[in-house]
Amino acid sequence: MDYILNPWPWYVSGPLIALVMALLLYFGKTFGMSSNLRTFCAIGGAGKFSNFFKFNWKNQSWNLIVVLGAIIGGFIATQFLSNDSISDLNPDTVTELQNMGFENAGATLVPNEMYNIEAITSTGGLLLLIIGGLLVGFGTRYAGGCTSGHAITGLSSLQKPSLIAVIGFFIGGLIMTNFILPLIF
Repeated sequence: MDYILNPWPWYVSGPLIALVMALLLYFGKTFGMSSNLRTFCAIGGAGKFSNFFKFNWKNQSWNLIVVLGAIIGGFIATQFLSNDSISDLNPDTVTELQNMGFENAGATLVPNEMYNIEAITSTGGLLLLIIGGLLVGFGTRYAGGCTSGHAITGLSSLQKPSLIAVIGFFIGGLIMTNFILPLIF
């Protein structure tokens, strides 16, 4: 069954994010998912192949709690905090998505046309995953962090490179949504 989550109101989630960021800044830590991937790769021995992964990963093991929290949080959200309501999409957006071939726009959390097993195991789906993964990996490394790291940690600590990166993320998302996605579907 597909679930749609109701977001927490800004007056709950905003202060919680601010509290977490204040604690991380106080303890001299940063937040971001790409650092977890780097730590996992270092644990797996990737340092034998690339100097980027040669670091003392044990100093970053605290950050792996973020991964565990994301898994547990995702489970709790889908099992206990979800309802069966559909996303309230703009009617123009629904029409555009239907014109691209998405049958039930907004009815599920992610479109089945892109994320069901048949879609991701097709030649086009595999190419999209591989090329997209390489581009995201390259972009994350080139930008010095991922969207969550720059948008939450970087902007919270008033870093100009993070502001530039976040602007780039939005521009890239707009280009993908308005120009590339219609070509794919």
